[in-house]
Formats: sequence, structure tokens, C-alpha cells
Amino acid sequence: MTSDRSVLSVLGELVVDMLPDVAAGAGPHGTAPHYVARPGGNALNVAVAAGRLGVPVRLLARLGTGPLAVGLRRHVELAGVDLAGLVPATEPVSLAVVGLGPDGSPDYGFHVQGAADWQWSDEELAAVLPSGTAILHVGSISSWTPPGCEAIARLVEQVAADGRALVSVDPNIRPMLADGPVGTALGNSAASVRTRLDRLLFRADIVKVSAEDLAWLEPDSAGDLDGTALRWADRGAALVLLTDGGAPLRIARPGRDLLRREPPRVTVADTVGAGDSLAAGLFAGLLDAGITTRAALEELPDEQLLPIIDDAALVAALNCTREGADPPTREELEAARR
Repeated sequence: MTSDRSVLSVLGELVVDMLPDVAAGAGPHGTAPHYVARPGGNALNVAVAAGRLGVPVRLLARLGTGPLAVGLRRHVELAGVDLAGLVPATEPVSLAVVGLGPDGSPDYGFHVQGAADWQWSDEELAAVLPSGTAILHVGSISSWTPPGCEAIARLVEQVAADGRALVSVDPNIRPMLADGPVGTALGNSAASVRTRLDRLLFRADIVKVSAEDLAWLEPDSAGDLDGTALRWADRGAALVLLTDGGAPLRIARPGRDLLRREPPRVTVADTVGAGDSLAAGLFAGLLDAGITTRAALEELPDEQLLPIIDDAALVAALNCTREGADPPTREELEAARR
């Protein structure tokens, strides 16, 4: 059980990614493709990455029914994540089936309508949020999908008003689920998703956003990443971390000059879970430094913040050297530093 002292609480969805096993073939008639079920989802990936780094972390998630739920639970348990935040749910687990075209490009099929992840209530959240939460991280699909997104927004507003923890938001847009036919079936539209995210971002102390997310959220401003990062910092967050693939990270803070940091150069297997690993590394560094309030974050000098961000970028880089979301342990991070 995670202690109630300086806990990272990560709130979001659990998704099982069904990935094609191309080497296994599809049977003699090409009609029986093989898939590998991998635990995934922004919240799960962040919690697992933080747990491997030795952070006291609780995952707040609604664990749906079916045989795939067992693997999800075991995956977070093996990382040392506190399981007390898992709410048993009667709805199904979210499923993403990935296909590959002739040119290797991915095609996604989402089975998420009526899933457990979107059904949060105020009572459930109040029951599983640890009293010692120092950072509350929310984002991705559950934070902008009804009906549960309303309960998540109310929790964020309450935590922010109390000043008892830092609030972190990662939009982590999935366009197919944010608008279009699947998004519509979930109760989403481009306009409603932007409105729901604005409500969260208004209360956020920390925002991690990708250039890809910005291209969807603000198509007209995505070409000016420097200016957008500074503008996002001025809208309320104490720290904005903007990622752009292998390009330099942009760090924006209100009233300060924009900073950039080059990510480590590694041989990339894939980038699945890179952003989630980066976020976990950032939270680990802030907690290690005792940064658990808005005032402490605002007063943190750049010369102390930048090594924390460099470590977070190294966590993400190490994850990218392995297939799938497979972040490093603290021991692996320390060895890579040396």
C-alpha cells in the first residue's frame, strides 16, 4: 500500500492495445491474424513509469470486466503501483485493435463505447484519492469524454481550490475519439472536447502538451510553437512542457524566457509511451526535490528545474530504446546518467 505522504495520483483510463504479431502470420487462408495484448493508456503508462522510478504512486482507474482486466491489474502491481485506486466496474475494458497496412502504416479500431473508463462519479473519486496526494495528474480520453469527465473536472477544481496538490494536465488527444463517428458515439465533438480541456487547463499548475496535440487543439497556432508555449504559460500554468518528437523540448514559465533542451540521442525501437515516461520522470524529479505546491514550483530556479527535465527526457529516451511502453527503473536511469 502506498503511504499517504507525497503521493503521485494518476487519474485516467486503462486500454488494452491489441498489436499484430506480423511474424506469426495470419494462418493458411490469411483469416486468422495473431495479436498480442499489451496494457496501455496514458494513466497506466504514467503510473507504471513512476512506480519503476520508485515514486509512491496510486493509479485511479475504473477496472472493467473480462479476462483482459487481470493483465492490466498485474501490470501495474509489478511496477509497485498502489492498487487501492482501482475501482471494480461492471462495464467492459477499453480495447484498441491495431492493424498494419501494406506500407506498415497503422490503422486503429477502438472498442470503447460504454466502457468502464468513462463512468466516473464524484463518490468514487472522493473514495480513492489519497489524502497525501502531492501531484494529481489527469488527461487523455477520460478527461474529455462524458459522462465521467464532469466528475474529473470537479475533482480538479476542488484540488486546485484547496491548494493541497499540484495539478498536471496532458490533453493527449486521440482525434478518432475526440470527433468523427466514434467520437460522436462517445458524446464528443471537436468543440466540446476543447471546452472540456479548457476547464482543466485553467486549473492546471503543470501542462505537458505535444506539438501533435496543438495541431488538433489550435490548428492556426501550431506553426508557432515558441509563441504558443509562452501563451499557454501565460494562461495560468506555472510550467508548460511542450514536446515535439525528437526536436528540442520547450519549457515555458510565466514571465520568463522560453527555454529549450535537446533530448538524448538514442537508437529508437518505437516511441510508444515516450510522452508518458517523460511526464513520470518530471513528477519523480519534482517530488524528489520536495516541490509539492504551486508556490514552490513558481520559486524553483531554472538551474534546478532543468536537471529535472533532463532526467525526464532521459527516462523517455530509454523507453524509446525498447518496444512498446517499457520505461526504465530507477537503477537503469542512474546507470544511464553515468
